[in-house]
Amino acid sequence: PALISEQLSATFEFQQLLDFEVNFPSDNYFSFSECLDKIRIEGTFPEVRELYDLKRSLETVRSILNFLKTKDEIKYPGLKKLCGPVKTYPYVIDSIDRIIDRHGAIKDNASVRLKEIRSEIISKNIQASRRLSAILRQAQAEGIVDSETTVSLRNGRGVIPVSTFDKRKLKGLIHDQSASGKTVFIEPEEIVEINNDIVELEYEEKREIVRILTALADNIRPYIDDLLESNIFLGDM
Repeated sequence: PALISEQLSATFEFQQLLDFEVNFPSDNYFSFSECLDKIRIEGTFPEVRELYDLKRSLETVRSILNFLKTKDEIKYPGLKKLCGPVKTYPYVIDSIDRIIDRHGAIKDNASVRLKEIRSEIISKNIQASRRLSAILRQAQAEGIVDSETTVSLRNGRGVIPVSTFDKRKLKGLIHDQSASGKTVFIEPEEIVEINNDIVELEYEEKREIVRILTALADNIRPYIDDLLESNIFLGDM
């Protein structure tokens, strides 16, 4: 009965708060217990989306605590009592902020190496695009393809549509064929090498992101139990 009475009182206080107060934090209520339980084990890491939700939820918890801190103890004793044991650890929010941007993506400068990898990928993509355009112009000049032909995309790679009869005139890798069978889509030989470099860099990018996320998990692991209390608090709210 005492517990029920306490919860009913807190519920009544919350009704009063919603009726008479403004700007109570009402966004970003995500449960993050699964994420924290997952990273308890050393060597594990969270998904980027899980970290983004964790950060936003902890910001909501912090906003709720700041909101209720300024309210009357007599008017909201039950809600203020709920706030008592809650810890938000700004260090955790700041650590996530350093590697994740406001859209929930890993920042380029999350590590020095990640920034280098992404710069190399951009540079290689520009190189591939320019070289592909030059090869297309040359193929048009030699009459291998029509003057109106443009670069297409197949399997994520830039290709040149060529008549089946002329396919041997353009060295490269055939990625696709038109439904009629009259056109093949060729990735020129020298572009294949550049694109292979891009694929390798993209794999390295993924490995670096895993390393960054694993390091972050190591940093916030000591705070898991207190953060789980914050998760319960958010659920109560």
